[in-house]
Amino acid sequence: MLSEYFHYGLLAALAIALLVAAFTDMRRRQIDNWLNAGIALAAPLFWWSSGLSLWPEVVSQLGVALAAFGILAAMFALRMMGGGDVKLLTALALWIEPAWFLNLIIVMALVGGVLTIVMGAWHIMRRQRERLAIPYGVAISTAGLWVLGAHYLPAATAASGAG
Repeated sequence: MLSEYFHYGLLAALAIALLVAAFTDMRRRQIDNWLNAGIALAAPLFWWSSGLSLWPEVVSQLGVALAAFGILAAMFALRMMGGGDVKLLTALALWIEPAWFLNLIIVMALVGGVLTIVMGAWHIMRRQRERLAIPYGVAISTAGLWVLGAHYLPAATAASGAG
């Protein structure tokens, strides 16, 4: 029972960290390194509390995170993505199962598209001339929270028959 509280406490901490990331990105267009590092460093505790085996589960988490970092770093180099966004997504890849990480990417893209359209329209209506900066941490956090709610909460697993 205590391990279950610990497991869900870690998920709650991740949810809070995602909310902090979204709000700081909206406010300052920056996701702090300490926050991304905290998310990444807490992942092994989550693996342990989830009962993941070293092979193949933990290794696949690390592989997905490494692949995500490689792709996202290339996007950063092309100025398509901010550094904080790259680090946040890489840290999330350490937490989210590979199949669900793909779902996270899809939801993130959809939310990010809507966010870009809304912010672009607002930018044009206000006749601003500077470059539009999209706080993509909002889309990443929204997608992360969606995955947590859809896959990791007890009601979600009970409803899907996996509990």
